[in-house]
Amino acid sequence: MNAYSGRGVHGQTVSTLGARIVAGDIAVGEVIDLGELGRELDVSMTVLREATKVLAAKGLVEARQKRGTYVRAREHWNLLDSDVIRWRSETGDTAEVLRDLAEVRAVVEPAAAAMAAQRRDDRDLAELDAALEDMRRAVGPEAEVAADLRWHRAMLRATHNDMLSRMDVFIEPALRLRDALVHGASADDPVPSHAEVVEAVRRGDADAAAAAVASLLDKAARDVADIIGTGEKEMQGE
Repeated sequence: MNAYSGRGVHGQTVSTLGARIVAGDIAVGEVIDLGELGRELDVSMTVLREATKVLAAKGLVEARQKRGTYVRAREHWNLLDSDVIRWRSETGDTAEVLRDLAEVRAVVEPAAAAMAAQRRDDRDLAELDAALEDMRRAVGPEAEVAADLRWHRAMLRATHNDMLSRMDVFIEPALRLRDALVHGASADDPVPSHAEVVEAVRRGDADAAAAAVASLLDKAARDVADIIGTGEKEMQGE
């Protein structure tokens, strides 16, 4: 899920073409004229072929003999890929991305916290405490996001379920987008709500841990709704 922005001509080509596909500027099923695109972007066919390979790995395009490189249906896109999420956000799809994220988190994280309360060990608690300390010391959106992500990864690992512990792969890209919005616009201290979860896990209280996470997620959803709603009103001149 590596992002390709800021990686020279190759990265710029991936981002330009990917964003156009996600925005619908290049329609599903449409064959991409690589020669014309190369002339427009002033890049070589080698760069374009490498860029389309990256986009193929993300499910956005497919190359076939006699047909060429064409845009695949949205159902084939890797919607969990960090670049695809970023392109969706840049083209005005932020609200839908964050809504989907909130629903996934509501399904997964309370149950994961309950399991963590039952299975955590001293090492898990130490990592959760360290993540909380990072949250306390974080200054600026980038550090705040990194600390929040560390905390969520620690909570998932504390379940001692290999599949659940890898749910960060699915949650992290969209969570990073959500956190960038929330931490950039909200002055609320996130530590107390996260500390409440940790204390419930420390006590081994599965019900309290699940309830604390549910409360945390409710607050996060309200923050996002407020931010997106404000942004929409500003764009409408209200």
